[in-house]
Amino acid sequence: MQDYDLVRLNFSPGGLFVLNICLGLIMYGVSLELTIADFTNLRKQPKAAIVGLFSQLVLLPALTVGLLYILKPHPGLALGMILVAACPGGNMSNFISLLAKGNVPLSISLTATTTVLAWFFTPFNFFFWGKLYSPAADRLKEISLNPVDVFLSIFLILVLPLILGALTNRFLPKVASSLKKPMRIGSTVLLGVFILIAFVGNWKSFVEFGPVLFWLVLLHNGSALTVGYFASWIAGLAHKERKTISLETGLQNSGLGLILIFTFFQGIGSMALIAAWWGVWHLISGLFLASIWGREKTT
Repeated sequence: MQDYDLVRLNFSPGGLFVLNICLGLIMYGVSLELTIADFTNLRKQPKAAIVGLFSQLVLLPALTVGLLYILKPHPGLALGMILVAACPGGNMSNFISLLAKGNVPLSISLTATTTVLAWFFTPFNFFFWGKLYSPAADRLKEISLNPVDVFLSIFLILVLPLILGALTNRFLPKVASSLKKPMRIGSTVLLGVFILIAFVGNWKSFVEFGPVLFWLVLLHNGSALTVGYFASWIAGLAHKERKTISLETGLQNSGLGLILIFTFFQGIGSMALIAAWWGVWHLISGLFLASIWGREKTT
């Protein structure tokens, strides 16, 4: 078995700071477009809300542990998969849900809600489900990690920018209106450039371990998309809601995962490779599904 933990991605403290800033700006820009209705909207669709949250916060990490027992990957790769599954939904799911002709208000509401809940559920799910897979549990024992520090870090990275954006939107609506478009475009482009530079700087590692990463992430992400869709089908939701919940379950905020890995896990290569490749692949799979679902005739 290759020791993936010997891999150390080229990621300086300055690079980590830039990544934190990118994600914070993205969350701030997203929150400028959020309203109270984006949260209360879930009350209008209680069944879809319950299924969507259950699929992402419970089914996805449980499914991940099940896959680990079947695939038996390197313990570090397993921890990376569990961490990604514990992250909230990525904001790109809203755009892809639009392309897929899904329920966009539901998508926005679920993303916003899981992001706010991430300060608790991301560390909770990571530690809870990680301990249920024995090789990952053994690795967790080797890592000196204070869960409170993880809670605080997620709050500062995700929740605080959302609060600041909501306050800007509430008390300075003209400022919020003028910032929405440049913040959305600028922060996304900055993050894209940053990820591209990171890939170029670590190209040898991705080439060397590419085949294993490809199949692990393909199966993990495909399973996530599938469980989201079929959980919605079993619950009797319409196809439009099934598409949305599938995308919400399969498109995770892997940028947050990378930040946590480099902040608390010393950039363990095995975990970082999973999170980095997931960040690329889930967009490919999401856009692929959207290209199929988007051609369907609406009824």
